Amino acid sequence: MISPLVLVIATVVLGAGTFAFRFAGPALRSRVTLSDRVEHLMATAAVVLLAALVATSALLADGEFAGVARPAGVAVGGVLAWRKAPFVLVVVAAAATAAGLRLLGVP
Repeated sequence: MISPLVLVIATVVLGAGTFAFRFAGPALRSRVTLSDRVEHLMATAAVVLLAALVATSALLADGEFAGVARPAGVAVGGVLAWRKAPFVLVVVAAAATAAGLRLLGVP
């Protein structure tokens, strides 16, 4: 079991690290120049990492395939978000799709 003191210290260290990274961006922006190619690669890498996170979360549960209902809900939400639907509609439609499929017995 982890003691509360260790958790507090870890939280403070992570918070300080997060602040340092967020502060370093604007502070170093004028001192560090990146080529257009590197900036393009960094933007592409961010999109790829986000897509991998979405795919992993949508397709896997406990290291195994999550079934059809969850990816279907994510797909509905993704299409609505791509079509610039209101956020609440995106979330409700995705949840309703997954819940409806599960109610019909689709895993």
